[in-house]
Amino acid sequence: MAALKDIKRKVVGIQKTRQITRAMNMVAASKFKASQTRLENFRPYALKFFDVLNSLAPRVEASVHPLLAVREPKKVWVLCMTSDRGLCGGFNNNLIKVAERFVKERTRAGQEVELFTIGRKGRDYFRKKIAVRGERVDVFRRFDITMATAIAGDVIEPFIKEQYDELHIIYNEFVNVSVQRPAMVKLLPLTVEGDSEDLPFDKRVNYIYEPSEPALVDKLLPMYIHVLVYRALLETSAGENGARMVAMDNATRNCEELINSLTLKYNKARQAAITAELMDIVGGTEALAKG
Repeated sequence: MAALKDIKRKVVGIQKTRQITRAMNMVAASKFKASQTRLENFRPYALKFFDVLNSLAPRVEASVHPLLAVREPKKVWVLCMTSDRGLCGGFNNNLIKVAERFVKERTRAGQEVELFTIGRKGRDYFRKKIAVRGERVDVFRRFDITMATAIAGDVIEPFIKEQYDELHIIYNEFVNVSVQRPAMVKLLPLTVEGDSEDLPFDKRVNYIYEPSEPALVDKLLPMYIHVLVYRALLETSAGENGARMVAMDNATRNCEELINSLTLKYNKARQAAITAELMDIVGGTEALAKG
């Protein structure tokens, strides 16, 4: 009977775990729907903004704005985005692996690398492994474009003051619920191709700027960084909730499989106990009959 009680206790415990994973799956699904809608609404704007800057870049001299200044990359900063909470499968591990690989490659090349972590999981992992220049936690609970502006402000001013030479951002590129793809983009300095005969005709035509070219670039370039950071936040948020929804769904299915397995084991043990009791009764009856 002790074995039956142990199995029954395990079944009850797994049933409670299944209730928790189901609830977390429903919460993640609700948050995922909201974050996916925000991402789908903002992504076309971000892509069009990228097209505008890509069209403007070949016509702008690098000396017009300090964000275009190309220097030898002796010191590199990395914005690494992870989630603030776990229970989302390999979502954070994949982003951390990309960051670690990039840090090792640049370190072997003789460059100094410092991280700026966005999210608690990345902060906790890298805190004792590499120089963490700055951190922001509890970002993905609730954020808007002002958060992206604040993050961009943390890195734009130091770049202009030549405190570092390159800035890269690592984030999750959302594809669908099942596919979370780590992505790395170079933010600073902004790449300028310059005039070239190899460029298409529409990119070799000069524009007349109103207001002046420096005033226009001074407005658009920081805004471009804000847009890229905000899109990275949206992509990472959608990916996190999608990964958590899938992880909790898998956990719920695993709980159901364990419950079925333990129930079968419980029934077999119960049948064996009943059979043993019947054998004892039959044996006692036969002994009384012979006596």
